[in-house]
Amino acid sequence: MKFAAIDIGSNAVRLLVEEIFETETGFHTQKVSFTRIPLRLGTDVFENGEISKLKTAQLIKVMKAFWHLMDFHNIKNYRACATSAMREAKNRKDVIQQVKKETKIEIEIIAGQEEANLIFGNFLLQDIDHSKNYLYIDVGGGSTELTIIKKGERIKAKSFEIGTVRMLQNKVKDQEWTAINKWLQDLRKDEANLVGIATGGNINRIFKMSRHTFNEPLTFDELLDIRNFIQGFSLEERMEKLGLKSDRADVIEPAAEIYLRILENANIQEMIVPRVGLSDGIILQLYQNWKMERLSI
Repeated sequence: MKFAAIDIGSNAVRLLVEEIFETETGFHTQKVSFTRIPLRLGTDVFENGEISKLKTAQLIKVMKAFWHLMDFHNIKNYRACATSAMREAKNRKDVIQQVKKETKIEIEIIAGQEEANLIFGNFLLQDIDHSKNYLYIDVGGGSTELTIIKKGERIKAKSFEIGTVRMLQNKVKDQEWTAINKWLQDLRKDEANLVGIATGGNINRIFKMSRHTFNEPLTFDELLDIRNFIQGFSLEERMEKLGLKSDRADVIEPAAEIYLRILENANIQEMIVPRVGLSDGIILQLYQNWKMERLSI
């Protein structure tokens, strides 16, 4: 059975198509298609408070393309979720109506809490020691989601308006840094020996630069070294010499900074980078809902 997830983020818009195969002991997933478009809605919203006519037109073009791709893959079950930038856009209702009228795709704006819930859904599928305690860190263009996991159970989660695109535009409020620092300092008092789990496109690229193999931990010092290494290159050099795409070259440094601040304030020395994210969580939820509906028939 194939499922699709559309993730409309502050930095990029993504379409993930996966096929899920059921087995005697459970199920396994296989990626069929992944498409990422660097639309960067956050540049409009965080600066002007709304999505421009140009970005709206571009979003409609992207959604039309995604609709045709889903039609090609014969997708019956999909969900289109918008996060931080769309949450804050004053004209979000008008944009969503235009997209639905032009493309048939209905966009859902999800709160930071639901975003964290969907991302956490990936946790139990990871090949890691579920008896340990973790801090799940997902850094996006407009927000950062943090989740505390103890012995496989989600204890609490919090979404903060701190993201890479916001940082580029100097739109992260001082009180938001104060709030995340306090949350992490309180965490240090209550929890010890936490391991980080980091998700997001930028940390995936940083992990690739570390040359670690899958599921090997990335340490704080290694992340710091890579951040310092990246800082030594101009944007043009990051594209030419490091092979970064233009929409990755500028946000990868602030992303590393966010992860470093969180690790330091939470007193975490290493983290795992499983290369999953919101799209994977959406598909997992779609599969679980489909299975429940099938069992109820």
